[in-house]
Amino acid sequence: MKEAIFVIAMGIVLWIIALVFAIVMNASTEVLWTCVAGAVLGAIGLRYTIRRGRRNQL
Repeated sequence: MKEAIFVIAMGIVLWIIALVFAIVMNASTEVLWTCVAGAVLGAIGLRYTIRRGRRNQL
C-alpha cells in the first residue's frame, strides 16, 4: 500500500508542477483545467487508497 500512496502522491506533485509551468507559460484555459483536474482526481484517489488500506487492516 505504501508504494501506491507514494506513486499517487508523486502524480499529484507532478500535476501541480505542470500547473505552475502552464501558468508561467501563459497556457490556455483548457490546459490549466486539465492540470487542476489531474491534481484533484489524484487527491481523491489518494484518499480512497488510504481509506481502503485502513479498512483492509482491520
